[in-house]
Amino acid sequence: MKRAVFLDRDGVLIEDRGYIETFKEIKIYPYTINALKKLNKYFELFIVTNQSGIGKNLITEKGVKKVNDYILEEFKKHNIKINQLYCCPHTKEDDCDCRKPNPYFIHQAIKKHNIDIEKSYVIGDHPSDVEFGLNAGAKGIYVLTGHGKKHIDDLKNKDLIFDSLKEATEWILGNV
Repeated sequence: MKRAVFLDRDGVLIEDRGYIETFKEIKIYPYTINALKKLNKYFELFIVTNQSGIGKNLITEKGVKKVNDYILEEFKKHNIKINQLYCCPHTKEDDCDCRKPNPYFIHQAIKKHNIDIEKSYVIGDHPSDVEFGLNAGAKGIYVLTGHGKKHIDDLKNKDLIFDSLKEATEWILGNV
């Protein structure tokens, strides 16, 4: 079985600039590429993103797909393998199975990619990201980038909090 890191997109890998639909709006954090390269040596990588702007009709699925494809292509240029990108287009009110903190997408990855969830991590900047990981049996890591500082008081499990993906990566690799 393989170990994995599940990463939130906005606020973890790229700056959270609200609902974005074009590659011109994307700003990858300066440390993201290096952190992913390091993680990729030991872990399968997945991106899991809630994009409720689709369900609210503020952005289109096509626009979100363009953004996701651009990000994946940028990572590919640096020989970073993202096994899969999972995207929930629903709002909280839709009460769907795939919106974080529901572990639906992790369960899909476990089945499809033979993931050992107990040796895996989830990194996010929302309490729902940490809950997503814990609900599936992974370790949830909270970062203070994106919305991290804003929502830290809502975080139930405050065991693993880091300034950014860079520091979270260093901690993970120190515990492999």
